[in-house]
Amino acid sequence: MSDAPSARRSQDRTLIALFLDMMAAERGAAVNTLDAYRRDLMDVAGRLSGQGVELESATTPHLEAVLSGFAADGLAASTAARRLSAIKRFYRFLLSDGVRTDNPATPLRAPKQGRALPKILSEADVDALFTAAADLPGPAGARTRALMELLYAGGLRVTELVSLPLGAFVRAERCIQITGKGGRERLVPLTEAALDAVAAYKAVREAHLPADKSKAGKAGRFLFPSQTAKGGHLTRERFAQILGDLTLAAGMDPAKVSPHVLRHAFATHLLARGADLRSVQMLLGHADVSTTQIYTHVLDERLKSLVQSAHPLARREADEGSA
Repeated sequence: MSDAPSARRSQDRTLIALFLDMMAAERGAAVNTLDAYRRDLMDVAGRLSGQGVELESATTPHLEAVLSGFAADGLAASTAARRLSAIKRFYRFLLSDGVRTDNPATPLRAPKQGRALPKILSEADVDALFTAAADLPGPAGARTRALMELLYAGGLRVTELVSLPLGAFVRAERCIQITGKGGRERLVPLTEAALDAVAAYKAVREAHLPADKSKAGKAGRFLFPSQTAKGGHLTRERFAQILGDLTLAAGMDPAKVSPHVLRHAFATHLLARGADLRSVQMLLGHADVSTTQIYTHVLDERLKSLVQSAHPLARREADEGSA
């Protein structure tokens, strides 16, 4: 009996590994996506094990108890919804693979959640970050300025940024070609400031290449190589440290600044200055405009401002008030 929990865990890990292999091979899931699925499913497996049940044999009531456990632990509704999505995908896989004859996750419903507005930075905040970056010396400073310009000028996801191939620049280097989620490709035009920052960084880029020639070949394929990272390029974690240090230098709270917050700032500032939602969707690489619609609060404010400043009745009221 003492070996039963260990056997359950082993079987659960095997099934999860098979599911992740399928997601990678057939769906082209990114490494970060696979890691998220692994964490979520292992958490679910652990909770089911506490009920004496394997993933393979779980029933709908068992899974409902898992969902109740999420709520009891104070798990955010968004996190619980993500884990439920992983559960449903996993059991669809078991059903299609003939491991099960039913899908116990079908009746499950995600907890209700409000859609939070994205955290953003003001244009003044962004200016402060770039002012701080301008004071950084040497090759490290040149790299930081190039990273920041590309992140804010292109609205890139952090993974897209740090893993940019050296050959990503196209059309006389006025655009970069990005391979985003799901392998979707898009062209992102760059500002003059971004182009200048990248050119200045390229002049000192060799300082960031590994001295070990056996590692330099792999690292040399990336715009932002790393001397130590296994992947050959700057890691998300290292860039987060760079951004945190820059935020402190700008006199701002690092807890309020992240690569994703800068991506939100890119979208918000574009919309506030007149860009349309469809164009921003394409620049962000969203598969569906509904994802981009989280920014419609910016459009609402812009429309209110337009009515207040341009509508004849609003102008007449303003004139009467000043008379």
